Amino acid sequence: MRKNSGPLLLVVSSLLFLSGCTSKDGNLYQYENQSPEKLYTDARSAMEMGNFTRASDILEALDSRYPFGPHKTQVQLDLIFAYYKLDDSASALANIDRFIRLNPTHEDIDYVYYMRGLVNMQADNYLFHELIGINRDDRDPSNAIAAFRDFETLIRSYPNSRYAPDAQKRMVMLKNRLAEFSLRVADYYVKMEAWVAAANRAQQVLETYPGTPSTERALEILIRSYSQLEQDALAANARAVLKATYPDNRLAK
Repeated sequence: MRKNSGPLLLVVSSLLFLSGCTSKDGNLYQYENQSPEKLYTDARSAMEMGNFTRASDILEALDSRYPFGPHKTQVQLDLIFAYYKLDDSASALANIDRFIRLNPTHEDIDYVYYMRGLVNMQADNYLFHELIGINRDDRDPSNAIAAFRDFETLIRSYPNSRYAPDAQKRMVMLKNRLAEFSLRVADYYVKMEAWVAAANRAQQVLETYPGTPSTERALEILIRSYSQLEQDALAANARAVLKATYPDNRLAK
C-alpha cells in the first residue's frame, strides 16, 4: 500500500493544482471581458454587501487593467478601505503610501491620512487578546506611534477635515496606550533595581504623555527611584507634585 501512495498523492495534487488554475483563469477571463464601468459597479455592490474579499479582487483587477480608467482614484480609495476591512494592514499601507505619493493634492487626501491612522491603529491591536480580555500594553508600540503621527498630521494639515474630531479622540486613546507602555518599561527597571533607567522612563511619561492615567504611577516610580539614588531634593519635588495632583495617594502623606 505504501508503494502506491506516492503516485496517487501526485495525481491528486496535480488535479488540485489544475483545478485552482482553471478557477483563477476563469476569474481573469471574466474580468477581461467586462468594461471598467461594469467591474466598478460589481465591486461597489460587493462592498455594500460586506463581501470585501470579492470587492478587493475586482478592484485589484480594475487597478491593474485600467490604471488610467474613469474611476482610477476612487478604485484606489475603495481598495484601501477593502484592505482595511479585511485586516490586511500591509496591503492597505502600501496602497495608502502610493496614493499619497501620486495624489498629494487630491481633495480626499485628508481621508487617506485618516485611513492611514486607522490601519496603523488596527495593526497595533491584537484581536485574540481583546476577545479574551488580556491587556497587552507591553507589546511593540511602533504601529501605535505611527498611528498617532498620522492623526497628528491630519489635524495639523487639515484642521477643518470632517475626520479631525474622531482623529483627536483616537489620539487620546493612543497617548494613553503609549504612556502605559513606557510605564511598564519603568516598572521593569524598578524590578531590576535599575533606578536611573526607571527614573528616566517615569520622567518620559510625565513629559511626553502628561495628563494620562499613567501619571500617578509615574510619579510614584520617580519618588522611589530618586530616594534609592539618594537624590532627596528631586524626590521631594516629585512628592510635592504627587501631593498637589493626587492628595489621597499614600506617598503624598
